[in-house]
Amino acid sequence: MEIRIVAFDHPDAAKLTAEVQQEYVRRYGNEDETPVAVAEFAPPQGLFLVGYLDGVPVASGGWRTHEGGAVELKRMYVVKSARGRGVARAMLAELERTAQAAGAVRVVLETGTKQPEAIALYLSSDYHEIPAFGLYGDLVESRCYGKNLARD
Repeated sequence: MEIRIVAFDHPDAAKLTAEVQQEYVRRYGNEDETPVAVAEFAPPQGLFLVGYLDGVPVASGGWRTHEGGAVELKRMYVVKSARGRGVARAMLAELERTAQAAGAVRVVLETGTKQPEAIALYLSSDYHEIPAFGLYGDLVESRCYGKNLARD
C-alpha cells in the first residue's frame, strides 16, 4: 500500500471520510458529530493520510494535537474490499510513526463497542483503555484507548 499525506479536504480524503460517516450511521444510527476542522489535520498540529492500492484510495486516518503532548487519531477507515489484508495495521503504524516524528509522546483515540474490529486492532497494537474523553465520553458504547510512543 502506498500511503500519502493529503489535506483533510482532499477529494480522496473527503470520499473516505464520507464513507466512514456512513459506516457510523449503519452501526450507531448517526454520523460522528465530533467537531473537526481542516486546519487541525495540517502540519504541524496534525496530519491526514490516505492509503492507495493500485492507485485507488482504500484507507484513511489522521491525527490532531491533543493535550499533554499527545495526538488524537480520527477517521481511521478501510474500505470493505481491502479489509482483512493488513491495511488498517499499516495505516495505524504510519500514523504512529508520523506522530512520533512530529514530537508526540502518546496517541489517544475514541471508538465504540459496535466497532469490534477496531477494538481488536488497537488492543493487539499495545493500546490500553484510558479514561473517557471527547463528545461521546459519557456514552456506555464509547471506548477510549491510548498508547505511549517509544522514545529513542
